[in-house]
Amino acid sequence: MKQAAQTLSGAQLLIVEDEFLLARDMAEYFEDRGVRIVGPVGTVRDALTLIKSCEIEVAVLDINLRGERVYPVADILKQKQIPFVFASGYGSELEPDAYAGVPRCVKPVDLAVLGRTLDDQIKRLVRDRHQ
Repeated sequence: MKQAAQTLSGAQLLIVEDEFLLARDMAEYFEDRGVRIVGPVGTVRDALTLIKSCEIEVAVLDINLRGERVYPVADILKQKQIPFVFASGYGSELEPDAYAGVPRCVKPVDLAVLGRTLDDQIKRLVRDRHQ
């Protein structure tokens, strides 16, 4: 996790998760590693508001937010070229094709794996921008 901590340290991480305990655990885990947390929020509406009002550099998105899908948030993040990871209990077979390449961490989420996956997404974006 050292490399992920170096890449993520200081980054603004948006957490979109409707399960309070998991959202809190994620926030605490990443804050302990120097990441600045935006949110957490549990609705698409709140997430979209934060994206408009805050500088988001990376995000974790739960797919199902009390019956509402998070895809409008994912669409904006893709448009802005902000890397994100899905954290969900759902399998990828239910996902629209537009998100086939987005990494997913299956619940229960291993936070160290989530950190490495976010780190990989940031590195991929940086690499793609330099090509």
